[in-house]
Amino acid sequence: MKNRSTIRDRTGIAIAALLFSCAFSAKAAEETDHCARLQQEVQGKKHGFLAGNVSYYVGGFHASWKLIEDETIGLTHPFHHDLRSRGVGLLESELEGGEHTGAGNDFSGWEFYKDTRVLYGSVIVGGETYRHPKPVRMFWRPDKMVCEYEIGDVTIREEKFVGANDAAASIITASRPVTLRFEGHSFFVRNSVESSARIGFSSEQNAIVIAEGGTVKSRPDPDATERIGPIVYEGMTTVLSASRDFSKSVQFPEAENGMRLYRFEVPCDSEGVTVSWAMHDEADTAVRSAREIIANDSEMLAEKTAEMNRQLNREIPQFRCSDPKLEEIYYYLWALHLMYYIDVQRGWEMENHTQTAVNNFLGMHRYDACFQIKVGAWMADKPRFAYGNVLTWKHLVENGRYRELPNGLIQLSDNKGTTWHSGAYGAELSEHVLGAWQIYQHTGDLEFLRDCYEGYFRKVFWNLIAGFAMNEFEVADALEQMALLTGHADDVEHWQTLVRRDPEHIRLMFDQRWEANGHANYFAGGKQGMLMTNAFWAMRSKHFPREYAEKMVNAWALDREKGFLGDIFPRAMSGYSMEKFATPVDHSFGYTPDTAYFALDGMFRQGLTSAASELTIDQLSKYNYHEEWGIPVAPEAYQRDLKLFGDQYSNFNAGKILLFLEGLAGISYSVPEKSFRVRDAMPTSWEWMELEIPIKATDSKKTLWTKVRIERRDATKTVTVENSPFAVTLEPWLEGRKLAEKPKVSGGGLVEIEPSQPGRVAIRFEDNSPNSSVSLLMK
Repeated sequence: MKNRSTIRDRTGIAIAALLFSCAFSAKAAEETDHCARLQQEVQGKKHGFLAGNVSYYVGGFHASWKLIEDETIGLTHPFHHDLRSRGVGLLESELEGGEHTGAGNDFSGWEFYKDTRVLYGSVIVGGETYRHPKPVRMFWRPDKMVCEYEIGDVTIREEKFVGANDAAASIITASRPVTLRFEGHSFFVRNSVESSARIGFSSEQNAIVIAEGGTVKSRPDPDATERIGPIVYEGMTTVLSASRDFSKSVQFPEAENGMRLYRFEVPCDSEGVTVSWAMHDEADTAVRSAREIIANDSEMLAEKTAEMNRQLNREIPQFRCSDPKLEEIYYYLWALHLMYYIDVQRGWEMENHTQTAVNNFLGMHRYDACFQIKVGAWMADKPRFAYGNVLTWKHLVENGRYRELPNGLIQLSDNKGTTWHSGAYGAELSEHVLGAWQIYQHTGDLEFLRDCYEGYFRKVFWNLIAGFAMNEFEVADALEQMALLTGHADDVEHWQTLVRRDPEHIRLMFDQRWEANGHANYFAGGKQGMLMTNAFWAMRSKHFPREYAEKMVNAWALDREKGFLGDIFPRAMSGYSMEKFATPVDHSFGYTPDTAYFALDGMFRQGLTSAASELTIDQLSKYNYHEEWGIPVAPEAYQRDLKLFGDQYSNFNAGKILLFLEGLAGISYSVPEKSFRVRDAMPTSWEWMELEIPIKATDSKKTLWTKVRIERRDATKTVTVENSPFAVTLEPWLEGRKLAEKPKVSGGGLVEIEPSQPGRVAIRFEDNSPNSSVSLLMK
């Protein structure tokens, strides 16, 4: 398989930052400093989180939103994670007769970073030592963290960031001279057995150098048997350095189990001091990175800010609306999605792709990818930000790392790395096909489609397509089209016979599940009585009978007692079922972002626009915005009692981005079909919303930004598209009202057509006019 990723290095990012400042200088007024805009004061609320490529930083520690450890001066928990292990160990699977999950799978130690102690700072002033002070204020941004401390009459400020070379640094200044004492230890965590680390000081580099090594308890096999083996960082080098000489103060105290302790002091004043951390397989590279970020601290921080702002301005669809809170949520979710991208270039990790979370689920997950793939399809540079989210999974197929059931169904693990996969299988992979098809629609890239089909989709689904929420009919359609487009016309008949798709049969499949097991106005209800939102997910199929969808939404989605509409819509489980099922997992995951996305997406697709629009705003405002703190949040889940649960910066929320673009804005486009459509669902509480969509065909060197504006003034609603490269179709939502007069239309070759959903008008502009608009006077 071809390597289609873009390797990220410091030179590339520096060039990108330069291009950002020069190429778009003429449009400077349109660029937004999103890093500053997204700044949050998080002290006592959330831990810090920063990301490089294969390095991350967690400041302090919260156990599922419970404060356990405050951040402090220095660098508490920087860690290297290039997916060589799922957890803390590097053992190879040895389960006899069982699934061989490779080398590096680990069912324990996922949160090993919380036990690391890298550079814990204390402040010495006036002969008194203030040990590990906590910030009075801590600000998070996508590019850096800012911590402020008040110690007596001294104010200390630090900026922490992860550079393009994957080193972490803290730039510290003090209002008057103080001494900073830093201490930490080599890699040794609660799972550790012993350490074989070696430590020393390089006076030439003013750096502590640690050769990491040791053994740890881990569980590489699916049967969860604990064994002892090498630590995740075996043979790696950790380097700690500072901008001021600390050769006279460095100490290496004695410790048990071979662990290496270190301590040093540096002066700090208004001129500042910078401390750094770096880690690499090559000792020289680790030393060079730690010193480079110190020598160029301000420049590298500026580069980081420029690159994050470039991505948030030039890689994603731009969104504005009359509700600033929803704008903040939109860009916050995009910032997290972007921060998680990783490009390892080793083993089964040869593509740039996003990930899910920092606390315990680094790496991409098969289920989460169902919506993360589609999010990538909306980005400007799709070879870099979209293709890998699909193709990273192909390595498991090419290397025979899958499970084939007796009925011919092929399943992949839910998580993988460079040399391991989790051994936890599932059937959501069919949704990846639809995501890949959307990427093709947004690029027209036949080479990408061929990479997906040949040796991957063709092999995985040849014997059986396991549907995900009744998507098997659309998946079979997509595979049939992929076969035709990639030169495999002989496969078409196979896909046609594998999944029967005549209208009568499809309708029967839905009719048989309607009100199953005695659940009135409900789809595919189980015998045990557990009613989950996945019944709503099936509404995402174009074949789902609309009359069923309308009945189910009215009877269950909007019912606060027995239904799914809770304080944060939707509950993962209906109110009726919540009374019957109360396991710890059911309690912890009372509300989850994936259930909201799939359920609301189905409502939009069914044309239940009023309910979908209202409930989407309700969901985003309550789930993804903390009113007391006044900031956007992205929790992994909420408990039934509405307490925040799980990861604090979770890309499990990525599907919500699609609710803005495909739901509220109702935008879709196809490069191969040369079409652009707007089928809006703008909330009636909004006055306007505006988007800019980056469109770039494979054979084009230029990214074109198509602007969409939807505006309501009194009873008049106007939808305008500017700079479209394709023929435009506009289907404005009438908001439950009627037209007071014939629509006023501007654009070439217009034809009034049958709307695709009830309660709309539809105009197609056939002359490929770049600017088109429809104005409706409603009554």
